[in-house]
Amino acid sequence: MALRATVYKAEINVADNDRGYYGSHAVTVARHPSETDERLMVRLLAYALYADGDDGLTFTRGLSETDEPDLWRQDLTGTIEQWVETGLPDERRLLKACGRADEVIVFAYGRNAGAWWSGVQGKVARARNLKVYILPADATQALAALARRTMTLHVNVQDATAWVSSDDGSVSLDVTALDRAATAG
Repeated sequence: MALRATVYKAEINVADNDRGYYGSHAVTVARHPSETDERLMVRLLAYALYADGDDGLTFTRGLSETDEPDLWRQDLTGTIEQWVETGLPDERRLLKACGRADEVIVFAYGRNAGAWWSGVQGKVARARNLKVYILPADATQALAALARRTMTLHVNVQDATAWVSSDDGSVSLDVTALDRAATAG
C-alpha cells in the first residue's frame, strides 16, 4: 500500500517591504511522504517571497510530477511566467525550465548547497532568466522546527532578510539572490 500525502494548512501573512507587498494567504499544501519538514517550509517561504495580490502563484504536484516545479505562476494562456524550484535540481532540469518559463527561481538549501552551485553554475551560465538563492542550512533547519499541520506564519521581509515567525518561534534568513555575474568567474 502506497503512503499518502499529509495535508498542511497555513495562513501566511506577508509584509514585504522590499517589494511593497502586504497580504494574507490561506494555503493548503500536500506533503509528499518522502518530503521533509525542511523542504515543506522552504516551499512555504518561497511562496511568501513571491506571492502577490493576484494569487496566480500556485503549488503544483511537486515531487509527484517530474515535469512540474514546486510552485509556478501561469498566465491565462498557460504560459509559465515563474517556475520556482526548491532543493538542488540538476542542470538539465534547470535549462529545460529556463526554456519553458519567463523566470526560473531556485531556493537551494542544505549543507551541500554551495557545492551544488559550484557544480552547476558554469553549465547554466547562459540561462539569463535564472535566479538562485542559497539559504543557510542552520536557518532552514530552524524553519523546519516551525512546521505544524495547521500553522500561522508571519513573514516580514526587509533589506533582503526574511523574518519568519509563528507561535512556536522565529527564524531570520538572508534571501539575497546570487550575483551570477560575480560567481561565474
